Amino acid sequence: MNHSDLRAKASSLAAGMAAADHSPDIQLSQTRHRVALVASWHIAPGSTVLELGCGQGDMTAVLAEAVGPEGRIVAIDVADPSYGAPVTLGESAARLTAGPLGPRIDFRFGTDVLDPSVDFPENTFDHVVLAHCSWYFASLGHLRDTLTRVRPWAPRLRFTEWDLTPASDDRLAHFLAVLIQGQVEAAGSHGEGNVRTPFSREGLLRLLPEAGWTADDSRLIDTEELQDGDWEIAACLDLVGTEERLAALPEPVRQLVLSQADVLRAIAKPRGNRALAAYSVTAH
Repeated sequence: MNHSDLRAKASSLAAGMAAADHSPDIQLSQTRHRVALVASWHIAPGSTVLELGCGQGDMTAVLAEAVGPEGRIVAIDVADPSYGAPVTLGESAARLTAGPLGPRIDFRFGTDVLDPSVDFPENTFDHVVLAHCSWYFASLGHLRDTLTRVRPWAPRLRFTEWDLTPASDDRLAHFLAVLIQGQVEAAGSHGEGNVRTPFSREGLLRLLPEAGWTADDSRLIDTEELQDGDWEIAACLDLVGTEERLAALPEPVRQLVLSQADVLRAIAKPRGNRALAAYSVTAH
C-alpha cells in the first residue's frame, strides 16, 4: 500500500477502534498520527512486524493495514487484557480481531519478551516497532535489555516517542507534567501512569548501540492534533494530589515536586495545551 492510500484509510481505521465509540474525534487524531509514522517507515505489503507495547492497538491497526492481507503483526504487551479505561486492552483487541484486519493480527497480552520462554527464530520479523510505549519501561536498563533481546528477531527497528525538549513555550506545560511524573517514579514512588521513565531522544541514540542497533535516521513528527498534553497534565495533577504517592518520597523531593506542580498549575490551560513533538528513529 502506498503512502497516500494509507492516509486515505485513516478515517475507516479510526472508526474500527473500540475507543471510537467514546471519543471518535480523539481516536481519529490518534490514528492519523500513527498513519503518518507508518507512512514514513516504508513498511512494505507482506511484511511481518513485531510490535512491542501495543496497548489498545492504535498502532497495531495501522500496521495491519500497511502490511496487507499477506502480512502479519505480532502485537505484544506486558499488561493484562483487563487494563485500560474506558476501554480495556482486551475489549479493543477483540474489536480489531473481529474486524477485517483480524486475520493479520496476533495479540499477546501479559507477555514479557525478557521471559526466556518467549522466543523467535532469527529474522522471524522484518521490523520491530515500539510506538509511544518506551516511557512505560521501569528503567532505561529494562528498555536496553528489551532492545537487545529482540535484536536477532528482526533486521530493522522503528521507534517513536515524545521529544522531551519543548520547542516552544506553549509546550512547557506538557514537558513539566512529564518531568514531575518522572521524578516521582525515579524517587521510588511507583504507579501505573503513562510516564515512568522519560528520557530524551539523545538518550535513546546513546542507548541503541549498547543494544546492538545502529541508528539510520531521526526526525521530528508533528503532533498538532494530539491531546496527550492535556492528558499528562491532568494525570500529573492527580498524582501530586495523591497523599500516598507523595508520602513515599524523600522530603526534599516532595517539596521540589510540589513547587513544580504549583508552576504547572500556573502555566497550564484548562484544555487545549499543546503536546510536545514526537520523534521517529529508524535503526538496523
